[in-house]
Amino acid sequence: MALRVLMVGRKHEDWVVDGIRRYEKRLKKPFDLSWVSIPHSARENDAARKEESERLLGKLGSDYVILLDERGKAITSPQLSKTLQKPLDNSRNVTLIIGGAYGVDQSVHDRADFVWSLSPLVFPHQLVRLILAEQVYRAQEIAAGRPYHHE
Repeated sequence: MALRVLMVGRKHEDWVVDGIRRYEKRLKKPFDLSWVSIPHSARENDAARKEESERLLGKLGSDYVILLDERGKAITSPQLSKTLQKPLDNSRNVTLIIGGAYGVDQSVHDRADFVWSLSPLVFPHQLVRLILAEQVYRAQEIAAGRPYHHE
């Protein structure tokens, strides 16, 4: 089983690549991440949201889907670890979605198995990618009972 991130937008900027690599070097199956960039729409507002959402939905299959959205549910790192581990234990791939500048439409929300908020604050997409890599690493360490995470 695997963890995949679908992200709308450009490739990682250099400073993000350096940070993500730091965590990716430590990630082991099934917590290793693959990153798939979905081109952003040339349109704006609802039209862009709809076009990007259709592209995202076309990549999902039967995966367990976690949508990152500031209006989602805030959870602790141990809860994230369990949220990721459960579908993996049931032989399902997990796809995490980072939408575009205009977000995603209701069809992606409806398809998501879980909508997760990193914070009620809105972060730049590049920063979200880095935070996500660290949190997946933290989830891996929690699942393995290693001391990276302190209560």
